[in-house]
Amino acid sequence: MKKLIAILIACLPCAAAVAAEVERSEHAIKTLEMYTRIIEVESSKNLGNVPEIANYLANELLAAGFPQEDVEVVPLGETASLIAKYRGDGSSGKAPILLLGHMDVVEALARDWERPPFELTSDDSYFYARGTVDNKFGVAQLTSTFIRLKKEGFVPNRDLIIAFSGDEESGMLTTRMLAYDREDLAEAEFALNSDAGGGDLDADGNPVVYLMQAAEKTYVTWEITVRNPGGHSSRPRPDNAIYDLADAIKKIEKYRFPVRWSEMTQTFFEETGEQLGGELGDAMVRFANNPRDEEAADRLAIESSYVGTTRTTCVVTMLQAGHAENALPQSATATVNCRVFPGVPVSAIESALRQVVENDAIEFRQLEEATESPISRLRPDVTAAVKKAVHARYPDIKVIAYMESGGTDGMHFRKAGIPTWAVSGLFMNPDEMYAHGLNERVPIQAFYDGLDHWSIILRELAGNQEQ
Repeated sequence: MKKLIAILIACLPCAAAVAAEVERSEHAIKTLEMYTRIIEVESSKNLGNVPEIANYLANELLAAGFPQEDVEVVPLGETASLIAKYRGDGSSGKAPILLLGHMDVVEALARDWERPPFELTSDDSYFYARGTVDNKFGVAQLTSTFIRLKKEGFVPNRDLIIAFSGDEESGMLTTRMLAYDREDLAEAEFALNSDAGGGDLDADGNPVVYLMQAAEKTYVTWEITVRNPGGHSSRPRPDNAIYDLADAIKKIEKYRFPVRWSEMTQTFFEETGEQLGGELGDAMVRFANNPRDEEAADRLAIESSYVGTTRTTCVVTMLQAGHAENALPQSATATVNCRVFPGVPVSAIESALRQVVENDAIEFRQLEEATESPISRLRPDVTAAVKKAVHARYPDIKVIAYMESGGTDGMHFRKAGIPTWAVSGLFMNPDEMYAHGLNERVPIQAFYDGLDHWSIILRELAGNQEQ
């Protein structure tokens, strides 16, 4: 608690644009308390710490008055899921709304970070820690919104159900369980995901556009392996597993998959480019008008925030080779992670990679079955609710659909037949999105500005008129 108070005190002078009374509100303090607590739990894979977060959040919900039978921690291997039902009065006659997020995070090597990755710290502008964006921001904000609404006496006209997974960043076993094995969750009319979407700010902090994630690229990973008889390191041979693999990696690095587009991605670039302006905005608009404009496509290809929206991407993410410093390598393996444009078969990507490396001796092994999911077309009631929440902060900003270049739990819920939109309450500059990377951070003002986001949306979609 002393650490929490220190953070609150530190934030007061540095978030001048945020009203002090908001920072001191019960909801703000509770959200920051939960955010701080769950960030302190290192919940990356194979550590077995996700159940600690799930039980902590469950206890917070129970303490707020949610009945025991409506709060469930579901263990699965070393991880767990959290399911929490906010019971409605049924007056709308509508099926439940699912609210998604994930409690696990990607690993972080403390020696590489400027700040401790599993302790919430701050400077004049940002909160820093692993998970500040992905996805403990969404988990804390959604859970605290449930608590806030309960304390305010809100009774929804339909059930609202939190479904937090515990291994979204690795095997997605809990995600599959939630999406495919729980009949109570399968009854949902649709799902809202806290793990993507959100608003873009420009370099000066001005709002550009708000994005509702309505589709995701197909996530698939291969291990490519070169084998060799090896031998003594004092007797180098003309063929070497590491060198051969390195040649293949460099070819993958240089290869660009063909440009792809859809009506949704063209609209995304047109709207975003018009708002962003400048040389990059002009390239976006030109690409939207003519995706075959090679100059525009090449300009977007150097932007990490946007290249994934223009084509399939494959990148080498891990290496493993050799068995002794004084022996020639008998094998060398690279992990190649691909994000495939919707509608492109995974088999076509493997065929392309085999042609790129130009070495029939390289073995390809697909690690997991790829999950291809459909587009969730925007619907008026959900879009209107999101617009109301967004326009409470930025009245004139446009709200548009987009395709996620990464992958989230939403892919499995879409595949299970539940339309899913990701609608995070976070606004930030996409160039400062360090999720999965070093020194992950969230603007302090964005943290506080998002406090009403979910309560507005849920009241719009599940509120009775008298409330």
